[in-house]
Amino acid sequence: MSAPHQHPLLTSIQPLLDAIGATSVDADEALPADIPLVIDDEVIAAVRLPQLHGALDRLIESVESEIGGRLAEMSREDKQRAVRLLDERGAFTLRRAVEDLADAMGVSRITVYNYLNAIHR
Repeated sequence: MSAPHQHPLLTSIQPLLDAIGATSVDADEALPADIPLVIDDEVIAAVRLPQLHGALDRLIESVESEIGGRLAEMSREDKQRAVRLLDERGAFTLRRAVEDLADAMGVSRITVYNYLNAIHR
């Protein structure tokens, strides 16, 4: 898998791949569901998207890293910011996201819904 990582395109998109939990794979290892990266009519590599299983956990980890702390230990303002970031990233389209996020934050579901309502006003 060393060849794809040598291409400048792959180097430049690596932060994006990391942020969404995707990986790059050699062109000859690509599966039908992978997204080919084509330059000058040549597939240089492919992007393998992450499974939906664990998507909320990955989104939470990303937000925790961005804000700089664990959700349960954040101030009220940081928790509200975290909910806003998660909402912008589509976290609440996932089943049980509100309940799981409330557990991770150490707050009630009603609190998460209140934060969401404040965002959407």
